[in-house]
Amino acid sequence: MWLKHRELFLQEMIRLEGRCNRLAAQSCSECNCPSPEYRCRDCLGSEIYCSPCILLAHVRHPLHRLEKWNSQYFEQISLKTLGLRIQLGHTTGQICLNPRRAFNDDFVVVDTHGIHEVSLDFCNCATAQSHIQQLLQISWFPSTTSDPKTAVTFRVLEHYHLLSFESKVSAFEFYNALSRMSDNTGLLPIKDQYDSFTRMICEWRHLKMLKRSGRGHDPSGVDGTVEGECTVLCPACPHPGKNLPAGWKDAPRQWLYGLFLAIDANFRLKRKAVSSDSVDPSLSCGWGYFVEDKAYKDFLHSGADSVQEKSTCSSHNAVNMADTKSNRGLATTGLGTVDCARHNMKLPNAVGDLQKGERYINMDYLFFSALRHTVLDTLNVSYDIACQWHKKLWHHMSAFPISMHLSHAVKTISFFVPKFHLPAHIEQCQTSFSFNFKNGVGRTDGEAPERGWANINPIKNAFPERENHREAFEDLDDEQVEAWEYDPTQPNPFERKAETVTMASVRLELAREDEINLQTGTCLALHEDCTPSILISTGLELEEQQRQMKANRAGLGVHATDNQEGKMVQQSNTLRRRIDTWMKMQELYMLSLAALRVSESSVSGSVTAAPEAIKLWLPSQISRNAPCNSHLQAIEWKLRYAQGHDALRSLHSNLRAQTAILKYKDRNLRGQGANTRARNTLKAVEARIEAAASTYEYAHKALVVLSPRVNQTGWHSSLRPLDRADVRSMTDLLWGETEGTRKLSWIWNMRGAAANEIDKDNASEDMRIEWCKARAWAMRWAEEVELLKEEMRRILQFLEWDAQRWDERGLENTLEDAGEDEREGHMAYANRQASLRRMLAESFKTSWTDTLALVDTFDHNLLVAQQDMDMDT
Repeated sequence: MWLKHRELFLQEMIRLEGRCNRLAAQSCSECNCPSPEYRCRDCLGSEIYCSPCILLAHVRHPLHRLEKWNSQYFEQISLKTLGLRIQLGHTTGQICLNPRRAFNDDFVVVDTHGIHEVSLDFCNCATAQSHIQQLLQISWFPSTTSDPKTAVTFRVLEHYHLLSFESKVSAFEFYNALSRMSDNTGLLPIKDQYDSFTRMICEWRHLKMLKRSGRGHDPSGVDGTVEGECTVLCPACPHPGKNLPAGWKDAPRQWLYGLFLAIDANFRLKRKAVSSDSVDPSLSCGWGYFVEDKAYKDFLHSGADSVQEKSTCSSHNAVNMADTKSNRGLATTGLGTVDCARHNMKLPNAVGDLQKGERYINMDYLFFSALRHTVLDTLNVSYDIACQWHKKLWHHMSAFPISMHLSHAVKTISFFVPKFHLPAHIEQCQTSFSFNFKNGVGRTDGEAPERGWANINPIKNAFPERENHREAFEDLDDEQVEAWEYDPTQPNPFERKAETVTMASVRLELAREDEINLQTGTCLALHEDCTPSILISTGLELEEQQRQMKANRAGLGVHATDNQEGKMVQQSNTLRRRIDTWMKMQELYMLSLAALRVSESSVSGSVTAAPEAIKLWLPSQISRNAPCNSHLQAIEWKLRYAQGHDALRSLHSNLRAQTAILKYKDRNLRGQGANTRARNTLKAVEARIEAAASTYEYAHKALVVLSPRVNQTGWHSSLRPLDRADVRSMTDLLWGETEGTRKLSWIWNMRGAAANEIDKDNASEDMRIEWCKARAWAMRWAEEVELLKEEMRRILQFLEWDAQRWDERGLENTLEDAGEDEREGHMAYANRQASLRRMLAESFKTSWTDTLALVDTFDHNLLVAQQDMDMDT
């Protein structure tokens, strides 16, 4: 539709370049003086005025931009050029009897319309206030406290403050945009006040922090501020004395009053070593989110020689492989933080710089610093390396000041790994540190630092999910689960108890069988150095080397160097010699192979096959009609079965490594060099994934052939056919899937032993674990409902507490020493803040009405259903 009017829009825009109404432009729109020349770009309308009238109209708008008609077009002109002088210290329009011009009569003001040069007069009367006070009273922020000649309007400071949060615009880009608003051609000289602007931005933010935290209303003033006092507290988190009910410490459900913490580091927030604390000191002393800088650095310096413990979890080894950070030329390589895990709000004194990577000493300090501000007894701590970090946490605490010690023996502290990071950990971590299996955490995922705001599922979604999962475990005998929940040292019901089958364990079993046969004199070995089990085991190793040789040759490329070609030939010759030696021993046990190889050579002719293409004629490769020792077939079946499980475990490990590296690369790496090294690491991991998948396919194919010959059944449930779509991590989605409909690849449900093994309760272990998970999911959804209801209550109580605090700050008797104007300003601000909090509370109550009604409906239906079940019983 707009296209029909495109021409009209264009013509009107062009018309505004002229005087628009030439007849009306013949005289001044205010005094009818002939031949007016001036108009304002920022005033409403396009009327043209004479010089005296436009100056009079802009006494109260001294930062508007004017244009002058030069008989051909409008050109830019300033109010300063027309003679406008801005008088401070008096009512607007009032004449000062003793004005004092600004330094060099060259004052610069930065505003949302651009960068302006103005003529400014300070009041120099006997009762005049200081120059900086006169500027502040007209909402201009001076660049210095000593004879200022530059100022920034409060309006532009507020404008940039919001833009820096919403659009992440830098101060440099914002200032350049203002400069271009003054002149977008580069022809006019614009004074560069960028350094002053950045300094004023820092001071403005600092003052806003002090104002919003009530420091201007405190009799002790700014100097009385204590550490962490200027932070914005999370209203939904538990705060004793602020939003918790009376007697909460004795309440039976203590998990409702637990604090959820999320620890993480961000390596994008680097800072170059271009300044120092003496040149650019901090404006506060740990009053906000950052730790007090001097104490933090002194502690880090005292522990500079501490050795970082090595990780025993596969995911962290993968991260170390992708660790391409460098601290060259950097004062800080990143930032560590402790957040509220459910609502993503930073805790007081919980943020600090990282000097070289994510060292435990840094994160320990931030953790203990944040917990100084809470007396809660239940703590749920989420950290992507919690499985390693928590092991020596209390030992490390002994090196900290007494004021930072935590009485962990009398507190309930649980450690978790965030749900998105968990698949990159080993299997034991995935059950011991999962949010899904611990009581009292609801549906918390621990990923708060990774998002701008915790996107917890709405409570209206939690109710049907709670009911769906509740039905799934009504008949479950949950004594073992409850025992583990009460005491984590008890056997973990979510871990598989079946024996793990590996190639090493099968080789050990076969070797022990050979040992028994030697002792009893029943050994059937036809070679003193090669038993049947060694023959087949060595054959599988040669088969693996053949696959590796094929992969190496395929990756050699067309333009391989002589060195690469030489290494390939050496490897090929070594493999051929090993195969030749093995084949001679093989013919001792498999007499029919000579005829098979003669038949094969007659078909292929005189062409010598490459060593990786030589057929080994293992028992699984021999036709069912050809004679083959059943003992050799049984041995190969055992080894192939273990080989299949080994290959799946290799897939698990390398897929977890791939997930961790990709996550680390996307979050932390910038620059061509770092990304190239990470891509090389990924290529190596992908090659191992491909090799494991290929090994599994060979093993599965052999098992299909051998199982009917050795009468083996029941193995298909754990070793299924492998499609390429099955080779994916736990978090990968197939086409058309969403997180809610995602189906896990079967490779992650692999059992450790034969599927027909039964536990002592005569129930499948897989079924037991699935029942345990169903119970855990139902409990987490039920807890989520209760947590959300409690958080709603806490928010309303916190806002009322905060409103009452501002009411007290606004009382006149607390401001006796202030002047009349100051007292009124204090009272007005306090009253506005108290009113704002009460309006927020009312807004939340209205928004939550339908949700709370839904709570009552579900709870009532649940009660009725339970009563019906009791009557039936």
